[in-house]
Amino acid sequence: MLRTVNRVLLGVIGLVLLVFGGAALAVGLGVRPPSWWIYDGPRDVLLSEADRTRWRDSGWWWPTVIAALAVLVLLALWWLTAILRRRRLSEVLVDTGDGEGALLRGRALEHVLATEAAALDGVEAAQVHLKGRRSTPRARVRLLLEPHVDPGTTLARLTAQALTHARDSTGLASLPAEVRLKGVKHHAERVN
Repeated sequence: MLRTVNRVLLGVIGLVLLVFGGAALAVGLGVRPPSWWIYDGPRDVLLSEADRTRWRDSGWWWPTVIAALAVLVLLALWWLTAILRRRRLSEVLVDTGDGEGALLRGRALEHVLATEAAALDGVEAAQVHLKGRRSTPRARVRLLLEPHVDPGTTLARLTAQALTHARDSTGLASLPAEVRLKGVKHHAERVN
């Protein structure tokens, strides 16, 4: 979702800057703007002195401007931290035995782990996300369990099968995992 928000937001900001910057450049170069446009000609200013000082004496003006700018700064900081923080591990370093190693896409390992976890008895769906460093990844596993399954047994099978296979196939010394189990919502069974 963040990727979509980034693209839409950057597209809108870029379009607005392109339109207003291009229009200001065109008017500055002598192109006659339409009557509804905010610039009248090459000698026109964006804000006249009357426009700049119109609200200065109103008591609500400065608190509103400061609050709006504070909200914009907070949104910009949130956006920046969301972009800079990597949520998923993009690649895993696989020990090939020759001292150099190979890189495995993190999404590929996540997909294999999720497929193997979903194939376990009593698991309806599985999601896997890798975090950490590429030489020491950590897995975050979410399992959606069917109503009849024992969570302890499922957790033991996940550890013994899917996580062990992933650890052994990548040549990692360990693959710590945080597993979250959730049961499928179902209606109560009737007994006749």
